Amino acid sequence: MEIMEFLANSGEQLDTDIAAATGLSLATVRSRVTDLHAKGAIMVCRSIRYKDGKEIEGVLCRVSGYIPPAAPGRKSKAQMPPKSNNSHD
Repeated sequence: MEIMEFLANSGEQLDTDIAAATGLSLATVRSRVTDLHAKGAIMVCRSIRYKDGKEIEGVLCRVSGYIPPAAPGRKSKAQMPPKSNNSHD
């Protein structure tokens, strides 16, 4: 499974998760992610997480320009009831 395909199907993922899912080494994933980022195909940011008190540093990746669909049940502002203008002087 290629990195772009994995990210398109899975959304935002850490480089370690990409390596585990694709079977590539972490060094290979980081090298390919750097190339994909340079081409503008993916967005990356440095991520620091803590697991059992241990700092884990990685690279968070997602496909460029991808906007996840809205969560079900979300209400738009247009559906909000109008405010009441009743003023009692």
